[in-house]
Amino acid sequence: MAKKPAAAGAAKKPASGGDVLFVKSKIRDYIKSKGCNTSGDVIDGKVLNDRLIELIDKAVARAKANGRKTVQEKDL
Repeated sequence: MAKKPAAAGAAKKPASGGDVLFVKSKIRDYIKSKGCNTSGDVIDGKVLNDRLIELIDKAVARAKANGRKTVQEKDL
């Protein structure tokens, strides 16, 4: 049986192999609202996703260091 093609807006896995943690269309729209275009590398590459993961991991570590299981805005 043939594979179904991916849906037009389906999230691809980044090069790092993990899940994409952002909505591509929202990023594109935001950059466009600032008067710039978006390179495909920004949306489909792994750098943006890796930066988000790094930010979240640091926030989780800070929450745990403060004896909490809930990540709060101040942890970011």
